[in-house]
Amino acid sequence: MKKESNKMNDVQQAINSEDLPLTDELVVSYLQDNPEFFNRNNSLMTSLRLNDVQRGTVSLVERQQQKLRQKVHGLEDEITQLMSVANHNEQLFVLYSDLYLRLLDCQSAAELLDCLHQATTELLSLSAFKLWLVPANNTAPVHHCISSNDCAGVMQNRLTNDEYYFGRLQESEQKLIFSKPCSGSVVLIKLTHEEQVLGFIAISSEDAHHFDPRMDTLLLNQFKRLVAKLLQQQLAL
Repeated sequence: MKKESNKMNDVQQAINSEDLPLTDELVVSYLQDNPEFFNRNNSLMTSLRLNDVQRGTVSLVERQQQKLRQKVHGLEDEITQLMSVANHNEQLFVLYSDLYLRLLDCQSAAELLDCLHQATTELLSLSAFKLWLVPANNTAPVHHCISSNDCAGVMQNRLTNDEYYFGRLQESEQKLIFSKPCSGSVVLIKLTHEEQVLGFIAISSEDAHHFDPRMDTLLLNQFKRLVAKLLQQQLAL
C-alpha cells in the first residue's frame, strides 16, 4: 500500500510540476491509479474527440463501441470456423463409418486394396494410395496399389519410433513408394497387428499443407487397426 501511495504521489507531483513535461506514461499511470476519473468527469466521455482513420473523429464512447464490434465480429468468425471444422469432421466420420462396413465385406486382399484405393482417391479426392509390405509377407497379391520397390529404408527413417509420418518426402523416397515424384504432402501409416509389423500405407495429396504433423489421429488410429487386422487375415488365407 505504501509503495502504491508513493507512486500516486509521484504521478500527482509530476502532473502539478511546471518543469516536468506531461508524457503518455504519466497520463496512463494516473488513469490506472484513479479509475474513478471518468465518473467524476462524465462529460469527457462524449466530448473528447479521437482521430479515426475511417470516420474522421469519434468520441471515446464510440471508440469503445467500435472495439467491441470488432471483438464480436472476431468471435463470430471463430464460431463460423469451428462450425465449419465440426461439419467437416462429421462428414469424415460418416465416410469412415461407411468405409469400415465395406472393408468388412471384402473377400480378398485385392478387393480390400481396391476399396481403400477408391476411398482415398475418389471419396477423399487425394492423389495416390500405396501399400508397402515387409518382405516376410510372401503371400502378398499382385496389385497396382502395392509398391514393389524396397521401402525398408523409408520405414526405418520415418516410422521406426512413430506410428505416422506427416509432411514432405525426399524425391528418392517418393520414387520408391509411388514409383514417381509426387508434389504436395503425404501421410505414412504403420500397419501393425498383434505386435507384428506388416508394412505401411502411403497416401499423397497435391496440397503441400494437407498432411500436417499437427493433424488429429483419432480416426486414423481406428482406421489403421482395422486395415491391419483385415489385411493380415486376407494374407493368411
